[in-house]
Amino acid sequence: MRPYQIISDSSCDIAPELIKENGLGIVPYFVSFDGETYYKEIYELIPNAFYEKINESALFPKTSQPTIQDYIDVFEPYLKEGKDILCLCLTSNFSGSYQSAVNAKNILEEAFPEARIEVLDSRNVTGVQGLLVWETIRMRNKGFTLDQQLEKIDVIKGTTKINFTVDSLEHLQKGGRIGKAAALAGTILNIKPIIVAQHGELLPESKVRGHKKALRTIMDMTRQEIGDKKEQYRLLMLYAEKERKEATEELANELIAEGFELISPPLAQVGITIGTHAGPTAIGICYIKKHECF
Repeated sequence: MRPYQIISDSSCDIAPELIKENGLGIVPYFVSFDGETYYKEIYELIPNAFYEKINESALFPKTSQPTIQDYIDVFEPYLKEGKDILCLCLTSNFSGSYQSAVNAKNILEEAFPEARIEVLDSRNVTGVQGLLVWETIRMRNKGFTLDQQLEKIDVIKGTTKINFTVDSLEHLQKGGRIGKAAALAGTILNIKPIIVAQHGELLPESKVRGHKKALRTIMDMTRQEIGDKKEQYRLLMLYAEKERKEATEELANELIAEGFELISPPLAQVGITIGTHAGPTAIGICYIKKHECF
């Protein structure tokens, strides 16, 4: 069996230490504040600097997906080492990253006919994409073959969910997720949206008044959805700007005390790709069903 390399686009928002420790290959998205200069996510601009910039500026950033060449540049060195490729991409509902990866695969298979390149639409975003990537890393470390990986991934990628909230609706409005009237009403009435990401879709769940109630709501939703099957799931907490980290840690500690299993480290920062649309105030709870449960 040939060894295989796990790769993801940078929208997976997996902790930097996990990327380094597990040799995860990353294909970056790009972000621009002026439409001319583009920065590589992670490599040229980290989340804290990104959120500071959008908080200080009235400009709304724009992201650009990885190109075919970006994928070739990451895939090719591993292929030259004699490795196969397993690549997971941001849901195709949100981006063309998956198609760029597929096109790169088609090109490289001609140059490396002995290699196997598997490109998957993760059907997930940010932290739940990261949890899916983490499960693939765990399976690889256990000795799973590429075929065994594909079989498991096909099942577990449908078990993920994010329950999250934001303080400000400004970025959701600018990104086209909600209308101007709804954003204005949210500001005036202190209304906080409860939003879920599941099956590759971003959907409004409900609205509550006040930040504290919003956090309680996403916690209660997670408890109810997982129910008495805590041992079957693995969780991850998400926060955007660094000012949200302390509150997110408090929620994580509460869940740990209740017997929920969080990955280590239990917190991840919402990256630039998703942060462009969610804004700096996002806090969320992600979960996935463990591969051992199938």
